[in-house]
Amino acid sequence: MKLSVLSRLAILILVSGLAAGCANTIRGVGKDAANAVDATQSAGRDISQSTY
Repeated sequence: MKLSVLSRLAILILVSGLAAGCANTIRGVGKDAANAVDATQSAGRDISQSTY
């Protein structure tokens, strides 16, 4: 079964769109993880400063 040029182009566009969507999701997860680390460090600093 041979794919026409139009079918190949449609598949390429679909795969590119899916890859871009995954990249945005991974980037968002990275930002969320960084924010969680920052919040944890901030909480730790607050606790250590309250003991003085």
